[in-house]
Parts: sequence; structure tokens; C-alpha cells
Amino acid sequence: MIAAATLYFNRMPLERMGVLLAVLAATGFSMKAIFVKLAYSVSTIDPITALSLRMLFALPLFLWIGRKVLKSGPPLSRSDWGMLVLLGLLGYYGASILDFMGLQYISAGLERLILFTYPTLTLMIGVLFMGHALRKSQVAAVVLSYIGIGIAFWHDLSFTENTSTLLLGAALVFGSALSYALYSAGTEGMVRKIGSLRFAVLATLVSTGATQLHFVATQPISSLVQPLPVYVYCAAMGVFSTVLPVVWQTAAIRIIGSARTALIGTLGPVLSIVFAWALLAEPISVFQLIGAGFVLAGVYLVGRSKQNPQEGYTAR
Repeated sequence: MIAAATLYFNRMPLERMGVLLAVLAATGFSMKAIFVKLAYSVSTIDPITALSLRMLFALPLFLWIGRKVLKSGPPLSRSDWGMLVLLGLLGYYGASILDFMGLQYISAGLERLILFTYPTLTLMIGVLFMGHALRKSQVAAVVLSYIGIGIAFWHDLSFTENTSTLLLGAALVFGSALSYALYSAGTEGMVRKIGSLRFAVLATLVSTGATQLHFVATQPISSLVQPLPVYVYCAAMGVFSTVLPVVWQTAAIRIIGSARTALIGTLGPVLSIVFAWALLAEPISVFQLIGAGFVLAGVYLVGRSKQNPQEGYTAR
């Protein structure tokens, strides 16, 4: 079977392979919320323990993949290390812990829609703090994205019995999106300077260290003792929703470019809604689909406006 799969990929046209890799990356990233929800459903595991297990499962694979790139390239200056630490804390640690906390209170479908505002937030950070120009299409993108979030949020708000819990969860996930947008805005220069894979491995090391320090400071070691299904879900999260999507997306960017890869990545919210319905029995409503459509339209406009060939690289 493996030999047949290898032969199939070797015969596949390069562009089609790039599209397939981008779809696989979007699928892997969209499954993260599902794995978190599944872990919460079988245990009282807290967010930092779940994140700690995710990073522990992902770290050896990142180190194995990056064993060569870590030794290559120019040496890093003190300012480079400072930026790496800051971005690692924002992207892999800060955004993740806020997301895991938010998923305690809101549905996986709504979580993904809110989280997918990060491209428009990245855009606004560039305009407000980095001197980027704002185009009419980008204004339309921001408006469309937040109309979509508003529609989906209104639906969940109308059917929830605990409004304050929904608001708390939505605020935490929006904080995650903002943290990831700050990470994304600062990533461009580092990726250009040291390469995407080297950056991903080093940033993962930073975030793993921060996650484990947070865990040790706030939780007893016994918290790592969990039912077997929790280990399975966290391992799946570390492999299929962290390491492999990063590799797949990086390869897709090299083949079909960042803009097309980012646009294919907009499948994420829709995939999350479908997976949440199939695996978590979360209902799918017309309002969710309409909201997802607005968000996808907004991200599409942002993707069309990107000029930097490195943009679109993500590791969530």
C-alpha cells in the first residue's frame, strides 16, 4: 500500500500535488479543535495540560525534521533570538493556550470562524503599526469577515443558556486570533532571513519551553496522568494537527505559492463545522454556513491582496 501511494504521488503532476498538500494542511489544522473537544469529552483535563501534551508529542518530530536545518544557515544574532522568543511566545504558546481555554466554552465551529479572523487582524496590524497601505478590497475583506462572525455568533448566542460563558469563550478565542496575528505580522522578516522550516523548529522549541514552564508552575505532575483516549487525542493533535500540516503547507507554498495555499486554507472553517457535526454531534445551521461564507469571502480578498511570497506560512 505504501509503495502504491508513493508511486501515485511520484506520477502526480507537480501543481496538483501542491493543491493536494494545501488541502491536507487545511484539513489537519481544522482538526485541532476537534481533537481538543474530544479530549475534553473524556476527561477533566485542563487547557495547559492538554497543550503540554500536544507540544510534547510534536517536539520530537519537529526536532527530527529540523535536525539538518538547525545546523545550517547563518548564526543568529542576539536580536534574532529575541525576536524568535517573542514570536514563539505569541504564536505557538500564547495563541494556543487562549484557544484551548476558549474551546471549553464554545463550539468547535464557532471557534474556527473566530480564529480565522487572524488574516484581517494581521492586515490591520500592518496598516496601523507597520506603515502598510489599506486598499478598498482590504476594507471590504475586514467588513465581510466580521459580518460572518457576527452572524455565526448571533446564532450561538440565540440558542445558548449561558450567555456569559459564550462571551468568555468567544473573547478568549478572539484573543488567540489577535496573538496569532501579531505572530504572523512579525514572522515575515524572520522567515525571509532564516527560512521557514528553521524558523518553525526554533519557534516550536521556544513555545514548548514556555508551555512546560507554565505547566510546572501551575499544575502538579500528576496532571499528566490521563485516560488512554486523552493521550491518543493529544498525540493525534501533535502529529496530524501540528507537525504534518506545517510540513504539508511549507511544501505547498514552494510548489503553488503562498497566495494559492492561503486561499485553499480558507477551507478550514467549513471543514471544522463539518467535522464538528460528524464527530462531536454539533448541529450545523444555515446561519453557521452563511457566516462561514462571509468569512471565507473576506479571507479570499485578503489572500488576493498579498504580495510577499513568504506570506501564508502558518503553524497553528
